[in-house]
Amino acid sequence: MVPRPGEVLLLDGRASVQFAGGRTLLLRVAVVSGYPTYHGWCWLTGYVLDQSGRAVDRREVFERLAGLCFVSTRSRRPGRSVVAPAAIGGRGV
Repeated sequence: MVPRPGEVLLLDGRASVQFAGGRTLLLRVAVVSGYPTYHGWCWLTGYVLDQSGRAVDRREVFERLAGLCFVSTRSRRPGRSVVAPAAIGGRGV
């Protein structure tokens, strides 16, 4: 599933090797690029979130769609959101 702006993702080794080995981070998606990429991958621009949910850095990352873990998603209906629990740890969160 392709993320949408506003959704929060937990990026770990399933999404890209750069986040393996405890280097996970939370990313609030700002832009999903339309650039052509390999099948099943996408460029995302977003904000790294700290443990309290504040944006601390802007990043552009190349991620495998099948490995993305949605921590919170915006519902398709306005005014509703879904929050899913996730194990968060490692450097950068």
